[in-house]
Amino acid sequence: MLNFSFQNTTRIQFGEGQIASLSKQIPIDAKVLVTYGGGSIKSNGVYDQVVAALAKHTWFEFAGIEPNPSFDTLMKAQDVIKENNVDFILAVGGGSVVDGSKFIAAVALYEGEDPWDIVSKQARIKKALPLACVLTLPATGSESNTGAVVTRNGNKLPFASPLVRPIFAILDPAVTLSLSDRQIGNGAVDAFVHTMEQYLTYSVNAKVQDRFAEGLLLTLIEEGPKALAPETSKDLEVRGNIMWAATMALNGLIGAGVPQDWTTHMIGHELTGTHGIDHARTLSIVLPAVMKIRKEAKREKLLQYAERVWNVTEGDEDSRIDRGIELTEQFFEKMQVPTRLSHVDLGAGDIDLLIEKLTQHGMVKLGEHSAVTPDISREILVTAL
Repeated sequence: MLNFSFQNTTRIQFGEGQIASLSKQIPIDAKVLVTYGGGSIKSNGVYDQVVAALAKHTWFEFAGIEPNPSFDTLMKAQDVIKENNVDFILAVGGGSVVDGSKFIAAVALYEGEDPWDIVSKQARIKKALPLACVLTLPATGSESNTGAVVTRNGNKLPFASPLVRPIFAILDPAVTLSLSDRQIGNGAVDAFVHTMEQYLTYSVNAKVQDRFAEGLLLTLIEEGPKALAPETSKDLEVRGNIMWAATMALNGLIGAGVPQDWTTHMIGHELTGTHGIDHARTLSIVLPAVMKIRKEAKREKLLQYAERVWNVTEGDEDSRIDRGIELTEQFFEKMQVPTRLSHVDLGAGDIDLLIEKLTQHGMVKLGEHSAVTPDISREILVTAL
């Protein structure tokens, strides 16, 4: 196991009816900015619950944060913050709303000249407004981690700071019952790939992290399809297990002390930035191709994954690895997400621009060994055709 430092300071309020606890979680004298997306929270009852919980607070709102939140939209929130002396941000939504709100919180107290430097140049964040969230779509783990992604002019880039980790997060599985099948499928797959990118590298004898990761993968494989099946789609236990798995997949725990490989995510970001494809759907396209092209570098873990997660124990090593990859693709198909570029109407002619973007963004030494060059990224994309 590698040396590591682990701390997660986000308080989780989990369970049905927990939105009411907002009244006690946020200081009564805070001036709160409630941020959200396209307004679905107004039709599913979440907004009304938040309003009721904040009845004794002074609060304002900022709506319109997009999936893959845009820099230009997020900057508009600064006017509301300045006009009303906002000193606390409450994000109500999925990962994109939480990510966007992290950027809003950082920009509000940013001392540099250009806020885009936070993302484009990884400028240091010295202070940020306190942030909390009500999670409505389990997927990214952003509700209890330090990272976020922001998009500008087709460039989707990450940033991170411990100062934007939410102080608390409310996870009520009941609020996910209004999600579409597409959102449910995307969320489970996003969490699955987060887990894989911290697991499917090389062994450092980190048994706790490995077993924890395998448990999350098995949970998502078992519960994900149930959330799409008519007879079990409204089961709160199913929804709760998916919600908690998604949080645990990227709260820092399973990634502590182990090598990580974010190749799938970085290539996926370019697919989203360039073509607007849902984030999770880029991951389901790219991950199987990464597994195939990086087969030798990941051989030991691929065999472990096939055996422990899919119970593949017969045949020679190559056939067991191939079967594990095949079953991964079948799981993605059960979750109703694409597994090929052709499934989203992209072809060989689209690859050059994606490689150009990867290079432009400095993504030229990806992977757990920093060995995934633009040429290997091209192989991955060709394999994903």
